[in-house]
Amino acid sequence: MVRLAAAALVSGLVAAAALTGAGPAAADDGTAQSQSGATATMNGLKTYGAAVVHGDSGDEQVAAGLFEMSVDGGGTLQTYCVDLHNPAQRDAKYQETAWSGTSLGANKNAGNIRWILQNSYPQVNDLAALARKAGAGGLTEQDAAAGTQVAIWRYSDGADVDAVDPQAEKLADYLEKNARGQNEPQASLTLTPPAVSGRPGGLLGPVTVHTNASTVTVVPPSDASLSGVRITDKAGKPVTTARDGSELYFKVPDDAADASAELSVQASTTVPVGRAFTSASRSQTQILAGSSESTVAATANATWADQGAIPALSAEKNCARSGVDIIAANTGDKPFTFELVSTEYTIPAGSSRTVTVPLQEDQAYDFTITDANGLERRFTGVLDCKTQGADAGLATQTLSEPSPASVGGTASDVNLAATGGDSATGVITGVAIGLVVIGGAVLVILRQRENQQTD
Repeated sequence: MVRLAAAALVSGLVAAAALTGAGPAAADDGTAQSQSGATATMNGLKTYGAAVVHGDSGDEQVAAGLFEMSVDGGGTLQTYCVDLHNPAQRDAKYQETAWSGTSLGANKNAGNIRWILQNSYPQVNDLAALARKAGAGGLTEQDAAAGTQVAIWRYSDGADVDAVDPQAEKLADYLEKNARGQNEPQASLTLTPPAVSGRPGGLLGPVTVHTNASTVTVVPPSDASLSGVRITDKAGKPVTTARDGSELYFKVPDDAADASAELSVQASTTVPVGRAFTSASRSQTQILAGSSESTVAATANATWADQGAIPALSAEKNCARSGVDIIAANTGDKPFTFELVSTEYTIPAGSSRTVTVPLQEDQAYDFTITDANGLERRFTGVLDCKTQGADAGLATQTLSEPSPASVGGTASDVNLAATGGDSATGVITGVAIGLVVIGGAVLVILRQRENQQTD
């Protein structure tokens, strides 16, 4: 019998690590779900104004506007937050993600958010025309960014929030009132299915390319020179480029030992507006507002064996069912059996099954499946499907002393601890100050004792 080992870590452990100065836990890039689309690093909040969030505990002022991220391999993304009460972490790694893997998947207003993105700044950069539509006297970039973010929060978080600037508030009201549902945009680049399997000596696949790029580069398995595995078309002809709709196959030699291999495709394109971006460290979820020409990539793997069960394994977050789907397809001639969360599952030869692993919100997961031939597939990540309620507070978003320098303008280096940044920053600072005070008090007491002994 094949066993699946699972380790789950609640988010409190991540928070504890942050309080001691350690970085947030992140998934191993080499073992997480198959890559699909753009991967980027959070730079910070760049163009923003101020907003006020009204809650049961009172009003709190926050920064509201556009974030900027740097794409791995080249390119820049502009994003808005769709997770108001969760902190944004500087340098957090983000991955392009389907709405179904985020809070947007269960949000009936997600389509309205995409409409807002398509009909406001920065997609609409004629601010005079935008101001006329909104009935605003005039809009700066900061007003436009703040008003757009406020309108998005009203739909993404159900927040009672207003822009501080009157013109930005008029824009927010206009966008909220006129928003109409739009469909989720397609991924910039993805491969389906992300895993295939079969016997050596034939073509394993197809794996279909889905992209908005005109062409993609096909990168063969890194060990292809040793295994003899090639990436081909349906006729078995090697391919080095592909386009949307192309079908790719793994051509495995007859004498290949039982093993697995991975192919990747890469392209340069603009990421569609409205694509979601999530972080394994649970930095606040973002939604794309604008993209430069950027590097995107996707991966798929193949497993082959001469006999027995031959599973093709993949995983994806399923926020509708509050868990992670493990998809297992068995192309072998014997059943594939594994144990998952104390339950045994059997996939008959020639069939497939999806098993949903239920998880709590913010729970980390680490699943490893080892097949009968000793090959392993590991899936890691964090389930981040919900926005936090207003009762969670806004300590990580609050601007305690608003000023023109801190709540308006285009900034090259914003303190994210005051704008949805790492919540540990303020705590660590407070602890440090406390230690300094305690240390000073100890010195005073010691000196008093020395004086008493001298007297």
